[in-house]
Amino acid sequence: MSYEALTREQMISVIEGKGCASRIPMIYHFWTHADTFGERKQEAALLLDKYPNDALTIPFNMPAVFDAPEDDPEYRWVNFSDPYKDQNVALDAKTAITDWSLLDGVLENFPNPYYPGLFPCNPAENGKYRLGTFWYFYFERLWSLRGMTNSLMDFYTDPESIHRLFRGFTDFYKVVLERSKKELNLDGILTSDDIGTQTGPFFSLAIFREFFKPYYKEIIDKAHSLGMHFWLHACGNIELFLPDLIELGIDVIHPIQKYTMDEKKIAEKYGKDICIWAGFDVQQTIPYGTPDEVRKEVRFMIDTYFRPDGRLMLTAGNGITSDCKVESLEALLDETYHYGIEKVRDAKLL
Repeated sequence: MSYEALTREQMISVIEGKGCASRIPMIYHFWTHADTFGERKQEAALLLDKYPNDALTIPFNMPAVFDAPEDDPEYRWVNFSDPYKDQNVALDAKTAITDWSLLDGVLENFPNPYYPGLFPCNPAENGKYRLGTFWYFYFERLWSLRGMTNSLMDFYTDPESIHRLFRGFTDFYKVVLERSKKELNLDGILTSDDIGTQTGPFFSLAIFREFFKPYYKEIIDKAHSLGMHFWLHACGNIELFLPDLIELGIDVIHPIQKYTMDEKKIAEKYGKDICIWAGFDVQQTIPYGTPDEVRKEVRFMIDTYFRPDGRLMLTAGNGITSDCKVESLEALLDETYHYGIEKVRDAKLL
């Protein structure tokens, strides 16, 4: 027996705070893959088939840093080969733009946002909410090109170069959004920018407002002008930035990472202003908790973030890894589905 997914209209109502659906929306499939479960892959696949996935996610083929596709050798972020090829170097230590003197050449040879392979698939309309997805927005894209250490220094030592690079990203993203609406008929765009660590933000509010906020605003405004919601995944403690993110008009925020922020405080202060795509803890509860503890945590999340006007959806806090037991996955999906129905029903009876 499979359970029905929510409709596009129900999802829009929840996101915009115009009313609950018949249950709490659940979008676990985006972060969960049956292959992760090894020998129990088939069991996991059956569970994922049984429980609903309330959004149709459509990945974009955004440029890589060095590697380009065969049909467009210029579709990459930098115009030179990978100097780290065959070297064992940490991802955030790689420095593609080793010196800002290279920036002119990078910008002159920026990837073409009209690349035909940008959208590798276009699923047929099936009544579901259609969500386009890509990783690395501004901060993540910056450190993928400059390395983490350089990036955090660049705000102080070469701010103009960051602004020039961010201008290039913004112009590229705006075309991508225009194409995605026209070619895929999307309802929303999801991207990622991990601007928080486990204990606090990567940089000050002043840095965020100077370097990120203006460009975020352009892209969010562009999405809204095209009739699309803007979803942001941002790991870590981002509490400092939430008022500004809400002011910018972000529609959906993920995950409000457990153990980095006080969930009840966040729900009380900001739950009325932004839809929280609450992310279930994948660092402790999923790998080490019992199925009963998983169910308890699902109830805590729903009780904490629930609002009669909507603005709550559930998922995993990040990719579910191989240390998740199939029994815990079943508890996660089952409790979200059934307690999500119960919570909405009880609220309507009040």
